[in-house]
Amino acid sequence: MYGAMLMQQGYAKRAIVGGTDSLAKFTINGFNALHILSPHNCTPFDEGRQGLNLGEGAAFLILEREEDIRDKKVYAELTGYSNANDAYHPSSLSDQGDGPYLSMEGALQAAKLLPGQIDFINAHGTGTENNDLVESTAMIRLFKTPPAFASTKANIGHTLGAAGAIEAVYSILSLVNQEVYPNLHYTNPIAATGLTPVLAYKKMPVNHVMSNSFGFGGNCSSLVFSKV
Repeated sequence: MYGAMLMQQGYAKRAIVGGTDSLAKFTINGFNALHILSPHNCTPFDEGRQGLNLGEGAAFLILEREEDIRDKKVYAELTGYSNANDAYHPSSLSDQGDGPYLSMEGALQAAKLLPGQIDFINAHGTGTENNDLVESTAMIRLFKTPPAFASTKANIGHTLGAAGAIEAVYSILSLVNQEVYPNLHYTNPIAATGLTPVLAYKKMPVNHVMSNSFGFGGNCSSLVFSKV
């Protein structure tokens, strides 16, 4: 988002954007102190979810202005982005999902898209009690009937500072290959929302993907990537 804003305001022609994070005792002990580490494989959006699994990784992308691309291969277009903060709690999102709702709504507005034009949501989906219920609530608030969605954190864990970039790559792969990836380890819907994520790999038309990244303190960001 920051790289795109720099280019939009004329401060940069291109930007390398991304993140990396590795496991450390400090990080593991911190999440353990919050009692949100699952003793088993994490189960995003499942009624019986017990917390997250930590992962590690890295991903980087190059953003470039359309007029400077020339003959380079383009994988997708970043058409929308937004950041919002519900300032509800140091480590939890508000019950109404205000932060997620506002970030998703803002990204749609920036992309000049209607909710029904989003084909897939790469959800934040940590597998924690608070996040998955709140994210589901926010998706229902905005989309009424949410599009296909899934969390890749059941595949690779929560990669923390790398998660936004890694999941941006997943989103772009969905656009390039016209396919979506399953939400692993899911069994039963959350009783309060009844939503079921994508449960099996499938080929489908994908023109616009929304990727959500929600952080501590209610700090929420949503990106919209579109097919070129």
